[in-house]
Amino acid sequence: MSWFNPYHVPSASLQGVRRPAVAGAFYPAQPARLQAMVTQFLEEATLPRLAGRVRAVIAPHAGYIYSGPVAGYSFRALAPLPQDATVFLMGPAHYVPVSTVALGSFRAMETPLGQVDVDEALVHTLAKSNACLAIQNDAHLPEHSLEVELPFLQMIASDRFRVVPMLHGQPDPECVADALIPYLTQDPHARVVVSSDLSHYHPYATARELDTAFIEAVLRGDVVAVARGEACGRNPILTLMFIAQKLGWTPHFLDYRNSGDTAGDKRQVVGYAAIAYTE
Repeated sequence: MSWFNPYHVPSASLQGVRRPAVAGAFYPAQPARLQAMVTQFLEEATLPRLAGRVRAVIAPHAGYIYSGPVAGYSFRALAPLPQDATVFLMGPAHYVPVSTVALGSFRAMETPLGQVDVDEALVHTLAKSNACLAIQNDAHLPEHSLEVELPFLQMIASDRFRVVPMLHGQPDPECVADALIPYLTQDPHARVVVSSDLSHYHPYATARELDTAFIEAVLRGDVVAVARGEACGRNPILTLMFIAQKLGWTPHFLDYRNSGDTAGDKRQVVGYAAIAYTE
């Protein structure tokens, strides 16, 4: 299967384009190397049979040598993106303080594989109509949690698609869910991608225990247990869980590994999970 859509070609930076912050660090800066790496991750993912259309996934966001094999499961489940899909791309803000949700108002977000359009009109509509969402571009400029998901989305896209970039601080996740549900209900092509790693810097066995409990809480819809978990993206995960509860989406476990499995050092590891939601 050919994953790369040649529509997305590298282009010069223009005003209003969010430039890559971690190309050459978290993932290759060379387009050919990046394309080959993401293709390998997608092709090596062996999915369970999923009943129903996949509307959302949870994917990790570490450097590709650590979390890429797990992310391959998430994005293979989401493939292919529908034509003209809108992807609500949610992750935690690691670098700049964010009180609620920081929306990114850019014309596009760029990776070595080209530019991904941002739905600026929808970004501004969301910011004007919801108290838990506000435009805050400075939070997006250094952030990796959304950027690392973009090459995967570019590789599974059959045509042009748009993203709504959303970095979470500590908003009310149910408020965020309620803001997105009308668009997810009206547009069957809309998708949600939640970017999150799991536990951080525990010994291998401890991490597996903590992460197993967290994943089980996500799968059974236990928002109280998830809110107490260590995942850096637990707030956007909670948002997705509220969306799923209200729209009747079903979570499915796809894969779990930690950096001790993918990079070898088991003394202090970071956990990664791939989960898909079907309607």
